[in-house]
Amino acid sequence: MSEQKGNARGMVQAIYILYLVSIVVGITGLIGVILAYVYRGNAEPWLESHFRFQIRTFWIGLLYSLIGMLTAPLFVGYLVLLFVLVWLIVRCAKGLQWLDRGQAVPDPATWLW
Repeated sequence: MSEQKGNARGMVQAIYILYLVSIVVGITGLIGVILAYVYRGNAEPWLESHFRFQIRTFWIGLLYSLIGMLTAPLFVGYLVLLFVLVWLIVRCAKGLQWLDRGQAVPDPATWLW
């Protein structure tokens, strides 16, 4: 494995961790998506699928979070925000599993997991 390939794999792992940390420290999610945009162009196809999945995780999560915040006064927003929390954890856990197995994300364009 070349150093560049190892670095890309390590970066994918770091971004998943940054997303999980963003549950407590929100800014790390923004850092993660910026890194995913920077690294995706030079990655092998299977790693590129992870970067694409991570980028979509950020934007879809942001959309769901905004919907949850806007509807929070109607109580349903709290359920949406709880869903976003579980959704983010599951996506990151599944992404880390695929990465550990050396597999591409089966459907990086999915809205669920």
